Parts: sequence; structure tokens; C-alpha cells
Amino acid sequence: MKKLYLVRHAKSSWEEPGGSDMDRPLLEKGIKRTMKVIRFLKERAVMIDLMISSPAVRALQTAILVAKGIGYPEDKIRVERKIYDGYYDRILDLIYATANEVNSLMIFGHNPTITHLANLFLHPGVELLPTTGTICISFDTEKWESIPSVEPVNEFIVFPKMLP
Repeated sequence: MKKLYLVRHAKSSWEEPGGSDMDRPLLEKGIKRTMKVIRFLKERAVMIDLMISSPAVRALQTAILVAKGIGYPEDKIRVERKIYDGYYDRILDLIYATANEVNSLMIFGHNPTITHLANLFLHPGVELLPTTGTICISFDTEKWESIPSVEPVNEFIVFPKMLP
């Protein structure tokens, strides 16, 4: 069984004049909302074998918060430029190339790419994954490269606004 978790980065700041998109940090509001999602994940005893994040500050900060919150080693977060570049097929390549010893994979990315990626597997899909929105999809297979040929199961979709 393979489980794929897709996470959109937390709410970030647009207020840095002249700052690059890559360097936008999280807002305090984004951190607080991420803590709600972390509590949700902990209640479900989510364990992750591999986390991969976009190199953008807001995505990596979100990944670090989640890693700390669920007990994943922060120094084991893999950073991949392909996630930032905006093409879901590049992220699919990362997923399919994941070592089969990894049974749970969590990817931290950006919209609209992360929503498009989720909607390849979800029926019905989501209109727009909000910040810190998290989706878990399972696949009854032992190989990541085989997930296109098995029926995906929507385990959960959670948004911070859904949580107390």
C-alpha cells in the first residue's frame, strides 16, 4: 500500500517589497493554521517515510513545521526544484521514481500545480486546494510506478478552516 500526501504551503507574505517569489516567508496566520493541520495528522497517527519540498521558503517552512509536529526528522526533508517549477508532470516523475521501500510520501508544493496533481487522482476533484490544505490518497500497490494503473482511494482532504 502506498500513501501520497499532497500539501500546499501555508499562507505566506506578499509584503516584501522587491523580494523574490522564492523567498516569501510564512505569515503568523499561516503558522497557526498549519498547527491545526498538524493536530489533525497527529490524531490520525500519520507517519511519513519521505518528505519532499519545493525549495521556496514558504514551502520549506511548512514542511519543517509539519516534520517537527509529527516527528519526522527535519534534516531528512528532501528539497526538489521540480516542485517549484510549476509542472505537475515533473512532480509525477518524482513520485514514480520514489524508492519502493517508501510507503508514505508527503510533497509540499504550490498552486495551481498541487491542485492539478491531486485532481489527477481524485474524482471528484477539488476546485482549489487552500493554503495548508492536505490531501491523502492511497494506492493498493507495492510500486510507486504502478499507481497510475490502480484505483486511487481518497483517504482524506483537510483544510485549516475545516478544523477547530
